[in-house]
Amino acid sequence: MKIYIDAMGGDNAPQVIVEGTLEALRGDPELQVTLGGPAAQVEPLLASAQDVRDRITLDDAPEVITNHESPVMGVRKKTGSATVKGMLALREGSCEGFVSAGSTGAVLAGGMFRLGRIPGIERPALAPLLPNGKGHFLLIDCGANVDCKPEYLVQFGMMGEAYMRGVMGLEKPRVGLINIGAEAEKGNALVKATYPLMEQAPYHFVGNVEARDITADQADVLVADGFSGNLVLKFMEGVAGTLMGIIKQELMADTRGKVAGLIGKPAFRRVKKLMDYTEVGGAPLLGVQGAVVKAHGSSNAHAFACAIGQCQKMIRGKVVETIAAGVSRE
Repeated sequence: MKIYIDAMGGDNAPQVIVEGTLEALRGDPELQVTLGGPAAQVEPLLASAQDVRDRITLDDAPEVITNHESPVMGVRKKTGSATVKGMLALREGSCEGFVSAGSTGAVLAGGMFRLGRIPGIERPALAPLLPNGKGHFLLIDCGANVDCKPEYLVQFGMMGEAYMRGVMGLEKPRVGLINIGAEAEKGNALVKATYPLMEQAPYHFVGNVEARDITADQADVLVADGFSGNLVLKFMEGVAGTLMGIIKQELMADTRGKVAGLIGKPAFRRVKKLMDYTEVGGAPLLGVQGAVVKAHGSSNAHAFACAIGQCQKMIRGKVVETIAAGVSRE
């Protein structure tokens, strides 16, 4: 299995990206990667990679699309960037997946204009896995499509359902629609129009899910337009960080708390791991003709290695093919 890696994407590139790639290679002897980026910057970082060097191809991609430029213009003009070269390699079949921690907009634009949508898919969507106390649920969309039509949300549900079956191994994923109330007649015009369409969709629709129940394990796939989904994502990240900070602060406030913290340290570590985005790695871009994963911009090496692993699971789970088959049944 060969995956194209954008070595220059993210806040800590290329050092952390290369370190994460090496971790992934050492964890899977069947993995091969192409590292795309300026060769003069990337190659020196491979000095300690002799044990896996024969499974690394270096693709000189001197141009970099930053977060401070138009993603569409960047993809159109910077054809020598890892984002564009990686998407074209995926389209041409010289690799099976693409992973980047770079500009979200550039990954979206590259997926749309260089890789292409799955025939019948109206809009690709970003779909991160988030914790719900018992495991994870998939939030789709989390920011790729701020303004949506009901038909887009119906397709988001279908794509999310395919991912949870192919990657997470769920036999019959539950699909819910994020809303301000559980009743079918509640919500804005978009969700009211979407509800009856989802009832007729070829997946297990469980109805509306209120914000307070998002983490209550009521659905395996939670559908939202990109505006609402991004609010949910950022709020959950903020609450998780604040909560862990408060717990640490209170445990360190007095001797009794410190003793309790020492006794409960293994449990706190497990909780932190459940809430840690680095264990998931990134968000798949569903709806394009290839396995694409957008890693978090601030990913550390382990987080990026997990993003590569997520891309591998997408490939093995035939998520793209399942989505394509689902569209053809509509």
